[in-house]
Amino acid sequence: MERYELSSDSTSSDLIPIALAVHVVLGGLPVTIRSQSHRGGPVLERVLAENTLIKTRPQAGEYTNIPVIVAPIQDSGGSAMAAIGVVDVTGIFDLADAMSQQSQIISQLRYCAVPASK
Repeated sequence: MERYELSSDSTSSDLIPIALAVHVVLGGLPVTIRSQSHRGGPVLERVLAENTLIKTRPQAGEYTNIPVIVAPIQDSGGSAMAAIGVVDVTGIFDLADAMSQQSQIISQLRYCAVPASK
């Protein structure tokens, strides 16, 4: 039986199976994930530092001005060992705002690479 371990030292390639599963479950929404030791974007960094859920619109990076939600993945002691984030579709329900961001959101959905189905 294969065993899968997640830790604060997990690399991005270690985390790919989790990110792809969440990506598929959420209907193709972009997903980002990083461990404590292999950090990523500013919102991921903040979640790792504060060990709390954050809903925001990043001011820089790939998701500039697009609502995102990022949560810590905690170890058994409650410390953040990784962070995972997705585009927050609940944050785009303001129609005028959604219309202004539609092209950005669509471009992010196209950017997500999903392995071909077998």
